[in-house]
Amino acid sequence: MVALANSTIDPKLTELYKDLHRHPELGFQEQRTSAIVADRLKGLGFEVTTGVGGTGVVGVLRNGSGPTALFRADMDALPVKEDTGLDYASTVTATDQDGKTVPVAHACGHDLHTTCLLGAAENLVADTEGWSGTLVLVFQPAEELGAGAQAMVDDGLYDKVPKPDVVLGQHVAPLPAGKIAAHAGPAYAGSDSLRVHLVGKGAHGSMPEASVDPIVMAADTVLRLQTVISREVPSTATAVLTVGSIHAGDAANVIPGDAELQLNIRSYDENVRQHILDGVDRIVHGEAATAGAPEQPTIAEIERFPVVVNDQAALTKTLDAFAAWLGPENILEPGAGAGSEDVGTLATAAGAPLSYWLLGGTDPSLFTTGDMSDPALRTVPSNHSPHYAPVIDPTLSLGVTALITAARTWLPAA
Repeated sequence: MVALANSTIDPKLTELYKDLHRHPELGFQEQRTSAIVADRLKGLGFEVTTGVGGTGVVGVLRNGSGPTALFRADMDALPVKEDTGLDYASTVTATDQDGKTVPVAHACGHDLHTTCLLGAAENLVADTEGWSGTLVLVFQPAEELGAGAQAMVDDGLYDKVPKPDVVLGQHVAPLPAGKIAAHAGPAYAGSDSLRVHLVGKGAHGSMPEASVDPIVMAADTVLRLQTVISREVPSTATAVLTVGSIHAGDAANVIPGDAELQLNIRSYDENVRQHILDGVDRIVHGEAATAGAPEQPTIAEIERFPVVVNDQAALTKTLDAFAAWLGPENILEPGAGAGSEDVGTLATAAGAPLSYWLLGGTDPSLFTTGDMSDPALRTVPSNHSPHYAPVIDPTLSLGVTALITAARTWLPAA
């Protein structure tokens, strides 16, 4: 069994979590959060670099000879109006990338990730005899935009900190607190979000013959796009194509001049992904040509997440330590998830294996079996819901201890 340092949670850590929850910040706007993180790391004796990739913070603690382990926590929140009823709920609004005023909430749990990593850092600093090597902590911006990890890498992350031998991290999930889940291999889907602009020719609603109707063009495009998955992707492959937004026109008796679609693609294999993207391009341009569009349509990338691939050996090493701590019955196999993450970018850029797991964060009393077949998984609030917030006790303590366990597993005492 992995020996653990005392992981009792300082009440001040709970207050930090509540403070971060009350003050969420959108991607690349995490000024307040990053200042708090940097101040705490400096107080613990870390070498700290701020402003990495915009608002990212990295801390390095060298503790004798041994490997280098990088732990990542994301800091950004979502444009969601919180409806949890908590006394520390967010009432914050902010201006998003499009200049719109939006509500902001930590509806995905990144405030918990940040708090847990700071708590683990404090514990590891207090017990340097229990581990040896170099600890690299990355507090990343803009995970929700799929851009933060790449921004840090592009800003010379690995010129500022040692390249790690392993990249580790966790994400709170609507599983029972006390459970940890992880899947080896492609664990989280790659995601491509696209904006399609179709150009038609506007006219009076009574004179459709004078128009090139972009709404009909959009409708034909949406229907045809569904055949990419149903007729072009092998049934043994997993992929999803969703048109999540259609906008055209503002009046019932006016045929508008253009239409916009926003769509999202999820896939686990690069060849499948490229085939879908090629299919989207072919269909969008083909439907425009069929409609007699006066201009070529455009397809622009909104965001992209790479497939997250957990290294089999690295994940097994981490999960074996968790099983020794929690018991093997509390380590779950969730299968590949359709959600997306950009943590894998940090591992790929370093040429290091990734070990990434889900941390249960929901009141265990709401579950019956407590495994991946539990019917409560369909009813409890999930990440990105306005009702989602992890239960603090025991999630915070378990999240800190999981990171300590992983650190001492990968950075064993000399």
